[in-house]
Amino acid sequence: MLVVSTGRTVVLAAVLALMAGLPAQAQTPYEPAPARARAAAITPIPFDTRRGVFSFASQLERSLPAVVQVTTLGRSEGPRSGDNEPLPLATGSGVILDAAAGIIVTNNHVVEGGSKFTVDMLDGRLVDAVLIGADKATDIAVLRIEATGLSQVAVADSDALRSGDLAFAVGYPLGLDQTLTMGVISGLGRSGMGDSVEDYIQTDAAVNSGNSGGPLLDSLGRLIGINTSILSGGGGGNDGIAFAVPSRIMLYVVGQLREFGEVRRGSTGAIFGSLNAERARTLGLSIVRGAVVDDVAPGSSAEAAGLQRNDIITRIQNRPVANAGSVRATIGIAAPGARLPLVYLRGGHEQTTVLQVEVTGPDPVVLGAAAVQAYGAGFRNLRPGDGVTQDGVLVTAVEGGSIAAMQQLRAGDVVTAVGDVAVADIQTLAAALSAATDGISLTVLRDGEAETIALVG
Repeated sequence: MLVVSTGRTVVLAAVLALMAGLPAQAQTPYEPAPARARAAAITPIPFDTRRGVFSFASQLERSLPAVVQVTTLGRSEGPRSGDNEPLPLATGSGVILDAAAGIIVTNNHVVEGGSKFTVDMLDGRLVDAVLIGADKATDIAVLRIEATGLSQVAVADSDALRSGDLAFAVGYPLGLDQTLTMGVISGLGRSGMGDSVEDYIQTDAAVNSGNSGGPLLDSLGRLIGINTSILSGGGGGNDGIAFAVPSRIMLYVVGQLREFGEVRRGSTGAIFGSLNAERARTLGLSIVRGAVVDDVAPGSSAEAAGLQRNDIITRIQNRPVANAGSVRATIGIAAPGARLPLVYLRGGHEQTTVLQVEVTGPDPVVLGAAAVQAYGAGFRNLRPGDGVTQDGVLVTAVEGGSIAAMQQLRAGDVVTAVGDVAVADIQTLAAALSAATDGISLTVLRDGEAETIALVG
């Protein structure tokens, strides 16, 4: 940010002049109209000839009426009269994607736990909204309102983004009215923020509490992502690192939620973990970007594609793989039956294959010779080196966005029981999981302490 003291040379004008390829003096407020016209003709920065200023207002103003404030209300159960009325739980932002149908996209964490939703529009109208569906794995939710005269935002292809592109975040942060901030695309393909389907756009446009669910726009005012989270150094405020769900993922999820009320994802039978420095050293690798195949279910499409444990996926659908989030995101928005080209490393040698996305089978439990896959988690028998003295099975991996991930099961947990049935090996685990009818609760050892996880309600 440029800070210019009163009475000194207008440094910002000089910087913009250099960017526009013009003499610095041509950008002063006193330059006559012909010079302004020349600036408008040759500058790469939008120039408002009437006001004599550089501005993106004309490009962005078309989208601003489509940005709304979302308030989530929940039911209080207090002892006094009137305490059962819905009370505000959270506020955030949203953007109208389909004006004719009144469709608004926001974040799942903005609407989570709510029983009533209201939408405050830029023109001052306040209307009730209905929740169509939400997807925790991508943090996307869809609301519908009934109102006339709505505006909608145009959508751009997030795959065309490049680091250094200008980006504008719009929303209702910190209790303020609609607010617009500017930055650049700082990075692409970011993940590692949790067990979810992640392939985030990173930006330094200021995003704060209340911006969640609002749009990230390009310099033409088109939607490129949905702002979802920030990375803070500990103070809780904006540190210039914010993340947005790209439009490529958002459009698929919104389409699924509108059609089915949920996201129906295919599967491959493989569980992926992120390659990091520690794992790279263990595997004898000299790279730290990629996704590690942690487990492959027997009889799955991943096994048919020839994938094996510890293979390193480096590209999927000709897209570079930064970590497991890149792979999960691509599979997570691929229709069942889609064939995804893969490039992977095995033993230091590059190989290629095609991974087909399967329709998720009715049986969530698959027992192999040495492993079990169930509800998005992989399990194996304990080994002497695991440091566990009692019977149980080890959770080896948890797939992002899966039931296991959403119920907080973690890699490294040791499952000792399913309900009242003690688990000694993968065979007893698979049998107990398959036999459960009314719900599944797991007893797990985590950091030496026993915990209960309600895997299926």
